[in-house]
Amino acid sequence: MATGTRTQYQEELERLEASALDGLNLVSAALQRTLEAVEHQDVELAQIVVADDDRIDGRYLEVHQSLITLLATQSPVATDLRLISALLHVLKNVERMGDQCVNICKVIPLTGNEPPADLEMVALIMGMGKQTRTLIGQAKRAFAERDVEMARDLVRQDDFVDDLNRDCFRLAIEIGDDADKREWAMTMLLAARAIERIADNAVDIGEQVAFVVTGLFREFEDASHPTT
Repeated sequence: MATGTRTQYQEELERLEASALDGLNLVSAALQRTLEAVEHQDVELAQIVVADDDRIDGRYLEVHQSLITLLATQSPVATDLRLISALLHVLKNVERMGDQCVNICKVIPLTGNEPPADLEMVALIMGMGKQTRTLIGQAKRAFAERDVEMARDLVRQDDFVDDLNRDCFRLAIEIGDDADKREWAMTMLLAARAIERIADNAVDIGEQVAFVVTGLFREFEDASHPTT
């Protein structure tokens, strides 16, 4: 590959990485608006999040296609192949995170404008969301800096989200006999589960950091074989 062409190729790959990682900023903003919609039962804001997901999908399609074109036309070397493969995984996780925000916002109108909300449940979900936004930011930094230790720390951060999710489930069981309140709690469990999945996607991105740096792919934590 000629020197000039090689330079252009590297610049394009760097641009695509920056664009893919910026998708995490879009997701973090979508999650913040989603949390505000949950906290205030803001149906209009929820509808904005749903409509704005087109931006995240558009970013996915644009960068994904550009990476595939790069693969087809530039014959990348092994290290670049790892990076391109990892970025394709990052993009998929970004797209899934955006979809989970949409899933939450689609159930908000089902609870009504003045649902019998439980303040403790809302606080748990807000805590989950805040921690998950921290994971998203940390996953982005770990990838950009190729920091495997920072990436591995995402597992510890994710444990906090998992604990809050279990607390939501416990509270939903204990929430009382009122049918409307139980229905609201079940809806909030769907929201909590979606946030928990967003956090898992952030951990998945961390695993791609280790793959780019080491050339080996290993899950940080095997959910099917928990540590005893």
